Parts: sequence; structure tokens; C-alpha cells
Amino acid sequence: MGWLTPQADGSVILTLHIQPGAKKTELAGLHGEALKIRLAAPPVDGKANAALLAFLAKQAGLPKAAVELLSGDTSRSKRVRLSGADAQKLAAWA
Repeated sequence: MGWLTPQADGSVILTLHIQPGAKKTELAGLHGEALKIRLAAPPVDGKANAALLAFLAKQAGLPKAAVELLSGDTSRSKRVRLSGADAQKLAAWA
């Protein structure tokens, strides 16, 4: 899977395409080689990034501290690390 990359340390890196300002926050299938996520939060002052990390933590059943934005701070294309996530459970998101 191009959007989900398990790491040797047990973490998982997700490649995401974000659509901020949507009506509701939800998983929206694949967008090329990335998992598309619609976010209700506006892309202002990092609110969308904070909402994204909180959403991913909740969906994966992880604490917020286990979710880290690796790249794409101001971009729709982002890479996020989930520490201690179950890659098989995440694969069902697409």
C-alpha cells in the first residue's frame, strides 16, 4: 500500500491528502497514492493540522502524543507517524 508504510520500530507512516474546510471530518478513500481525509477545520493558524492529528489519534485508538506530523505543515500533502498503531487495522481505512 503506497499510503501506509510500516516501520521497523513498530510505528506506521501515513501519506495523506487533506481537504480542509469540508462539511465534516471523515476518511474519504484514496487520492492517488495517498489516503484522502476531509477536515471540517479551516486551514488557519494550524487548526487543520491540530484537528487532523486529533482525528487520526481517535480513529487509531491512540493517545494524541502517539501521532506526529512529519512533513507538509502548510501543504495538503502530509506525512504522519503513528507510534504503536496496528498497520492491519489502518489498512482497512482505505
